[in-house]
Amino acid sequence: MVDLMEHFPRVGRVVWIGVRSKRRGTVLELPEVRALVGAGLHGDHYGSAGGSRGITLIQYEHLAVIGSLLGEPPLEPARLRRNLAISGINLTALKGRCFTVGEVLLEGSGLCHPCARMEEALGPGGYNAMRGHGGLNARVLQGGLIRLGDALRAVAATVD
Repeated sequence: MVDLMEHFPRVGRVVWIGVRSKRRGTVLELPEVRALVGAGLHGDHYGSAGGSRGITLIQYEHLAVIGSLLGEPPLEPARLRRNLAISGINLTALKGRCFTVGEVLLEGSGLCHPCARMEEALGPGGYNAMRGHGGLNARVLQGGLIRLGDALRAVAATVD
């Protein structure tokens, strides 16, 4: 089973970056952002809090699914209030694993479940449309820049 979990069909790619300076603030779309060890993304309200939710990632392919569940076209990533939209790799498979995004080393610390704010951001039913599609939380283990187009690669697990 461990061997099966080591293989990914391809690398992921950063297709969108966003930060919010305060909890209910407007999402600012960026071409690059600095990840800070033990914190999160520079300029993001979670960036100073640290902990397991330093960075939030959303599966880009899920934007179409969530939109479809709402009766809409694919959603713009900013509406979901996550930091990074990633295409091409299953983010759920990175829970509990280390991975790199460009020069940054992250650890998938848990699933990013939707909150009641999704009802405000997406309308009635937004919370349930997001369930199972909320993405991944990650903590920053090695900081650096994350840029649009950067690759996301799982780091091979070590076996003792």
